[in-house]
Amino acid sequence: MTDLAKGRAPGQAPAFVPVEGPRPFRWSSLRDLLLLPAVIAVLVVGYFVDHKFLSGANLINILTTMSAISLIVLAQAFVLIVGKMDLSLESTFGLAPGIAIWACMGTADVGAFGWASEWMAIPVALLVGVAVGLINGLLIVKFGLNGFIVTLAMLTALRGLLTFLTGGQTLRKVPDAVTYLGGSDFLGMPVNVVIVVVLFAVSFFVLTYTRLGRALYAVGGNVAAARAAGIRADRIVWGVLILASVLAALGGLIYTGQFASVQVSQGDGYIFQVFAACVIGGVSLSGGRGSVIGAFLGILLLILIQKLLSYAEVPADSIKFISGALILLALIITRLAGGKRQE
Repeated sequence: MTDLAKGRAPGQAPAFVPVEGPRPFRWSSLRDLLLLPAVIAVLVVGYFVDHKFLSGANLINILTTMSAISLIVLAQAFVLIVGKMDLSLESTFGLAPGIAIWACMGTADVGAFGWASEWMAIPVALLVGVAVGLINGLLIVKFGLNGFIVTLAMLTALRGLLTFLTGGQTLRKVPDAVTYLGGSDFLGMPVNVVIVVVLFAVSFFVLTYTRLGRALYAVGGNVAAARAAGIRADRIVWGVLILASVLAALGGLIYTGQFASVQVSQGDGYIFQVFAACVIGGVSLSGGRGSVIGAFLGILLLILIQKLLSYAEVPADSIKFISGALILLALIITRLAGGKRQE
């Protein structure tokens, strides 16, 4: 076949030349599991600190403890993959269930709307998540504002809105549907753990094996090239921002069900731990790279470390310092093993 028939100018080298033979092994191909040895090491250390650390009851307790925040980690992983970041997720985590409980149940000090029945608590909370994501998308995508500044402002505004609506009161009347999410079992496992496992599994499948997943990575890697390839980048980003807020709302519902209350400070400070989990899990802050499996292992490692320090009776004032130092160590290990600089 001639060069012209192949679609290139005469004498031009082929755009792609297949390489025969096996590909060399690369550590980067195992990036998703780089934290697994660290997780195993913490479990082993925990066993020697206290044999009960590896008991089935304690492991289930750890998974239950991380279930709510892990959904924010999943949400942030999606946002980072498309090249954005959302600081408002921790406020959505508190606002969405707060508005739902306030509207459906209220308190003696803060009245409730008469039109909202108890069964509406979960749908209302998820709709609040949709609304927050729509507003973020409108400001970031439609008006082209800086995502960091927009979501930072939203973080403060949403927290203030919850305080205003509740009068600073803790909401303690929680519908049965919400407590079911936080404290019931399904097939012998906590419902919240089942929800988290299913959502992470579905997310992994979508990102790894579907065109939509490839589109997300393409937008985060090079938005101009993605648009040139026919990908509707704005729709992708907008959709991810909405999805992220809905996941944060669901995480807030689980947390509310676990503690049977909503405080105005619910989720306060979570965003730092969420970013740490994503970054040590290999999710790039510059977009286009990362895995939800790595993000899951990241938050699992952080929660395990906190539990281990608690079992070792480390003073509370020292736990933050030790946790921060271990995060830096995990980042260094991830950088050396991954073979690429973490942006």
